[in-house]
Amino acid sequence: MSYQYWTIRGIQFDQTELRDLALAWVALGLAFTLFLAPMEQIQAAPLFVDYLLELFVMSMLTVGTGFLLHELAHKVVAIKFGQVAAFRADYGLLGIAIASGLAGFIFAAPGAVYHRGRITLRQNGIIAVAGPVTNLVLAAFFFLPFLFLSGFLGEIARMGVLINLFLAAFNMIPFGPLDGRTVLDWSKPAFGATFATAVLLLVGFLLTFGF
Repeated sequence: MSYQYWTIRGIQFDQTELRDLALAWVALGLAFTLFLAPMEQIQAAPLFVDYLLELFVMSMLTVGTGFLLHELAHKVVAIKFGQVAAFRADYGLLGIAIASGLAGFIFAAPGAVYHRGRITLRQNGIIAVAGPVTNLVLAAFFFLPFLFLSGFLGEIARMGVLINLFLAAFNMIPFGPLDGRTVLDWSKPAFGATFATAVLLLVGFLLTFGF
């Protein structure tokens, strides 16, 4: 099968990868929109369309940014270690993400960056932790605008902090294909520091500013 490739800032992407990234971005945006939207307002659909669209835009800007940069961090670090790396979506998990948002909780594991080549346990752990660390950096980036802006931009900043802290904490759970399992296999101190930071910041933000 012949693939077309695009190079963006020195990083190569194939057509399947770009499609999967776009589909995962939209699916996560929809999942978080359904999760954050009050059910009683969803049921009053004619009065709720504008708010739902606004929430979807905010979810795409915040979840989308967090998701894309999380996965790109995995890819960039893997390539730095000499790997061939590409993101592939899991369409079953994308469906579960949307269904979970509708059910009132979030399971956000839309796929993964798969890489191949000779690699050490340490390098594999660093590739894995790069994603959650990127989300923590993004949460810090959104925090100052959250403190000083109001209205629509302030709400985007608030969601940016909350969602990136959630993505960092969720992906550090040491279970199945999530990053935490790989990081824990490499280094217990690195796992403990990253996971504890993400969870404590998320809980602290919720207790201080609410959901």
